[in-house]
Amino acid sequence: MLKFFADRGGTFTDIVAVTNNQAIIDRLSKHPERFLIVTLPNQQWIIVYKVLSENPELYQDAAIQGIRDIMGIASNEPIPTEAIEVVKMGTTVATNALLERKGDRVVLLITKGFKDALRIGYQNRPNIFARQIILPTMLYEQVIEIDERYDANGNELVSINIEQVKSDLQAVYHTGIRSCAIVFMHSDRYPKHEQQIAQFAQEFGFTQISVSHQVSPLMKLVSRGDTTVVDAYLTPILHRYVNQVASQLPSVKLMFIKSDGGLVAAEQFQGKDSILSGPAGGIVGAIQTSKRAGFELVITFDMGGTSTDVAHFKGEYERQLYSEIAGARMRVPVLAINTIAAGGGSVLSFDGSSYRVGPKSAGSIPGPACYRRGGPLAVTDANVMLGKIHPQYFPSVFGIDGNLPLDKDIVIQKFTQLTQDIQAATLNDCTPEQVAAGFIAIAVENMANAIKKISLQRGYDVSQYVLCCFGGAGGQVACLIADTLGMKKIFLHPYAGVLSAYGMGLADVRAIREGGVEQALTQALIPNLQQLMEYLETQARSEMDEANAQTEIVQKVNLKYEGTNSTLTVNFADDVVLIRQEFEDEHKSRYGFIQLEKTLIVESASVEVIQKMDTPEEPLIIRTRPLEEVPISVETVKMFTAERWHDTPIYRREDLQPEDILNGPAIVVEKISTIVVEPNWQARLSAQNHLILQHLSTGYR
Repeated sequence: MLKFFADRGGTFTDIVAVTNNQAIIDRLSKHPERFLIVTLPNQQWIIVYKVLSENPELYQDAAIQGIRDIMGIASNEPIPTEAIEVVKMGTTVATNALLERKGDRVVLLITKGFKDALRIGYQNRPNIFARQIILPTMLYEQVIEIDERYDANGNELVSINIEQVKSDLQAVYHTGIRSCAIVFMHSDRYPKHEQQIAQFAQEFGFTQISVSHQVSPLMKLVSRGDTTVVDAYLTPILHRYVNQVASQLPSVKLMFIKSDGGLVAAEQFQGKDSILSGPAGGIVGAIQTSKRAGFELVITFDMGGTSTDVAHFKGEYERQLYSEIAGARMRVPVLAINTIAAGGGSVLSFDGSSYRVGPKSAGSIPGPACYRRGGPLAVTDANVMLGKIHPQYFPSVFGIDGNLPLDKDIVIQKFTQLTQDIQAATLNDCTPEQVAAGFIAIAVENMANAIKKISLQRGYDVSQYVLCCFGGAGGQVACLIADTLGMKKIFLHPYAGVLSAYGMGLADVRAIREGGVEQALTQALIPNLQQLMEYLETQARSEMDEANAQTEIVQKVNLKYEGTNSTLTVNFADDVVLIRQEFEDEHKSRYGFIQLEKTLIVESASVEVIQKMDTPEEPLIIRTRPLEEVPISVETVKMFTAERWHDTPIYRREDLQPEDILNGPAIVVEKISTIVVEPNWQARLSAQNHLILQHLSTGYR
């Protein structure tokens, strides 16, 4: 049987397969340059494979093509689905639709008098000194105001005029809109009117109906409304993509990873849960593998082709309730990931006075200049220029036919030209490699700032953490990032180049349900909260398909001081003193003070049901060489770092054995990524095939 874990990124789609089929392994072993095969205990293998996310001349969908390539099936043949046990995927389809504003046409149905409530929002100014405020475009195309109203205590003030609603819906339906978002005042507590309107919309034939009391059952009209509109805007696109994948894999168990790091069955995958679907797999992969390696304090650093995602881990997944992505506000639990537009494909430019990296990405078409598609200079090209990436150790998947290596000559030519332009504009004497190093320094600074945001700015001492580095481009800059932040240890998993895909296989099924409370925290409130927790748990369990599976329950409450708006999430306990103590510890760490005289308000409660999944094991490797025998490099190349060229040995990852130690500068090449060990760093391989990089000033602990 085969299990597939796939992550579709902006540049590459990564696929990890687990199989016990010897015939597949024998066939793929003939192509060691394309497939990485790792032997597991109990007659199983892991296959690692990468394909370009976009290659319309050769295939329609990268993940399906990857499955075909591994199984050895031509593009016109049906996939033999009886051989596939499960497919787990992450996707950026919804994120890209949001970034490019290519979602479905949506009509917003809202309480009369609040037509512009979502446009007005909270009137906060992201840039206080901007004289020209550019509002984000609204995701809905039309608004219908519904004359209805409940008051805050549940008294019906205005009942629905059914005839009026029907004629309004009819008019909108005729304009071709098939997706609607229904958001009424106080409907988080009194949803009867929303349910009535949803019923009418269904009768008229609207195919996507997002109802606010189901999408975000918490008070605050604006954030509840924003989340509902995002859901209505993205769910149809997501369902089309899911159906397209499912049509190629009939009767296969298909699962997707949600923004909160949990898996869900394909048919239950919603737009509001999909925004961070891709990055979430990476966070799960990084944290689970770091825990297996014995690290408890982790900064995850995922540098792909288009963007870099960073996250903080201190014992449990960190989630945030409020997030804004591409100008769209949402209130759903998502992993606390900070994303910046800096990746291997980030475009390098010179504006006449300063170097710029990103935010535009070259993507996979045309890709960086070295991809042989006439693309612009990008971060990957700078690493080629500096001798940190060598074409002979990079997969030959470029050019129109997808079979050529990286093009180093065009990189040298373009950097030489750019250097001449810079010299003419600034009168500075610089070499092409110094220019390339300057661009890398800017990219590193941008990425280090993203890490500071989630760690130092929230009261965590980042020097005590391990940097878990992954993504196709992560290993190229790992040491530079750690140096900038004063971090002393870097962890690189053997599947670091495809850890987002591997993370799909390590994820559990998770369902989170929330309920609003908005009452003062007292001992008398505890029974009510316990009752709410039971109700939320029942709701969450309804999403699970296997009743007898091993489950774990996590209960949380969101607390704030009375009169404030910033909530902190703490564990629920039967004793108010324990809840208050945890809140105060967290508040002191985050803001530096506590207010003992203030009442605590429970804004909302949440229950997470976690269903444990069967996850792939990791092999232990045994040293076969004598301890005093050092690894042999395959060749020595020139690498430019720390302002000069160094003679740098290149090692193949598969030639290394436990307890091998490499002193920087050195390059370790894998089939799926390149790791640069900078001067003053040392790399050591562990028995679990983990590469641990340590700064030489600290020695090993």
